Amino acid sequence: MDELSALQSLGISLPSPAYIVGAVLFGLLGFAAYRYGKKTQRPRTKWLGVTLMLYPYVVYQTWLLYLVGVGLCAAVYWDRS
Repeated sequence: MDELSALQSLGISLPSPAYIVGAVLFGLLGFAAYRYGKKTQRPRTKWLGVTLMLYPYVVYQTWLLYLVGVGLCAAVYWDRS
């Protein structure tokens, strides 16, 4: 437990369970979108999938993670039709 308090004193905190679930969920959806875009020769869908997989590394707030993730998923949905 001493390591945790040392990290917190440096301003580093562990992500919440909701953040971890969102990052995994949007990462899996991004992988599926990437595979679909690659299989159907749709470069926009493929790059939206890559974005869905990588953006959780940049976004640190849980509410923003879900907001951006839902927006990117909507873009993938509208791009495929």
